[in-house]
Amino acid sequence: MKEISSFLIILGLLIIIAGVLMRFTSVFHYFGKLPGDIRIVKGNFRFYFPITTMIIISILINLIIRFFKK
Repeated sequence: MKEISSFLIILGLLIIIAGVLMRFTSVFHYFGKLPGDIRIVKGNFRFYFPITTMIIISILINLIIRFFKK
């Protein structure tokens, strides 16, 4: 149980750091604008589905989890 709590704390800190970097720098300026992200704008209607961004984030999280398991 201690390992899971440590992992969640580290993951939370990484998410906070990534959020701060995204907010105040242009480190992640390409996320959300990748090819494959679906963006539809018609009048007052806006639909955004960042499928490519979600796949990349999923792969990164998977790699981080595998790194901490070993």
